[in-house]
Amino acid sequence: MFSKVTIIGFGLIGSSIAHALRANKAAGWITCADASQAVCDIVLDKKMADEVTTDIAGSVSKADLVFLCVPVGAMEDVVKMVAPNLQAGAIVSDVGSVKGLIEGIFAKHLPKGVHGIPGHPIAGTEHSGPESGFAELFKGRWFVLTPPKGADRAAVDKLNALWKSFGSQTEEMDAAYHDKTLAITSHLPHLIAYTIVDTATQLESDLQSEVIKFSASGFRDFTRIAASDPIMWRDVFLNNREAVLDILARFNEDLTQMQKAIRKGDGDMLEEVFTRTRKVRRAIIEAKQETPEDQKLKS
Repeated sequence: MFSKVTIIGFGLIGSSIAHALRANKAAGWITCADASQAVCDIVLDKKMADEVTTDIAGSVSKADLVFLCVPVGAMEDVVKMVAPNLQAGAIVSDVGSVKGLIEGIFAKHLPKGVHGIPGHPIAGTEHSGPESGFAELFKGRWFVLTPPKGADRAAVDKLNALWKSFGSQTEEMDAAYHDKTLAITSHLPHLIAYTIVDTATQLESDLQSEVIKFSASGFRDFTRIAASDPIMWRDVFLNNREAVLDILARFNEDLTQMQKAIRKGDGDMLEEVFTRTRKVRRAIIEAKQETPEDQKLKS
């Protein structure tokens, strides 16, 4: 599907894209570009790419597809670095969790004739680094494209087809709408998980050890989420702050109502909320948004 694909940033998502490209024979040549020589050495040793380099700017030469798999906070610097070396007709995409920011960066820095199409694979694990990637990561998962107004339709369709070849379900939406949606489905849960686990770390030492020792499935699930890449999530919250703060305010209002119900002994309200939320869980399973691999992670 593409002659040369350059992947900048070879963590979980970047390396999984490389594996998926190879598995589906979708690229004639794969270039890995990473600022870390240690990462490049691993990629070279594992033969995950045809070419490995720390020269970020030069890595995109003659590439017809470039994936930016770096934290969103580093995205603008990387785009400015590679922009002069992008060939006309190239597609530039990303995998970040905040799309409004990326759309603005692409519009500001990509040269004319280069197609900037932000994207977000809604997939991942708590693991990071080049050795954590695998081709099946995207299978059965959603990939969201947020093409800007006036985007080249052929380029959008080609990128869409690539992600479908990875086994993803794809959908297009407005960047701002994406950021609001992910604020509730992904960003707020991560913020809650980080906070709960951090609260546990600040307990008295004897109680803290008991929390670890007797961790039930709920706390274990929170620690799995809270083990995600701290730099990536720092950048997500800083760059999607308005949507996150809006959803957080709504959550705090609902949490206050729950607090009142517990204080007043209002069992009817608690049961009503728990019954309503149970239906959401069942809907997620019916939509096949929890895979056998997810279950293994919880075991």
